[in-house]
Amino acid sequence: EPVISSFKENLKTPLAMAMDWNEFGSNIETIVVSDNICTRRKAMARAAGLAAGLSVAAVSQPAFGAETKVVKMGDDNGGLKFVPEKTTICKGDSVTWVNNKSGPHNVVFDEDAIPKGVSQEAISMEDQLGEEGETFTMKFEEPGDYAFYCEPHRGAGMNGMLIVTP
Repeated sequence: EPVISSFKENLKTPLAMAMDWNEFGSNIETIVVSDNICTRRKAMARAAGLAAGLSVAAVSQPAFGAETKVVKMGDDNGGLKFVPEKTTICKGDSVTWVNNKSGPHNVVFDEDAIPKGVSQEAISMEDQLGEEGETFTMKFEEPGDYAFYCEPHRGAGMNGMLIVTP
């Protein structure tokens, strides 16, 4: 509460008068007390949005504060691997796979190593990326572990793991 009071006293603007201080304080408290990185990141994004003048409705949208992680397909030296091989994201975030080197590549999820109820076909690529710089992006809503591989290079060990946290 002292942080909020200090912030409120120092903001003598129309924004400060219109801001939802209870919602702002709730997000600040979550940032401080939560041990879940996803919960903390979302609370920080909401608090920043409120401080910037956005409405509670705007900062409460599921996509507000979501991020996209990048995974290279093929390392910079042409090695047949995903970089990084293991990626952790929050529910609602996306991953963009970028064809880096030694293509063609694709992303196929192992139907026996994804959360129950998730369609392997819906999240896997149908085609391959042949040109360097081509991308494939997928948003993940279901928490759990997702094992994936590059079909043309699976035998060479081109496998990856995506962890989606609640």
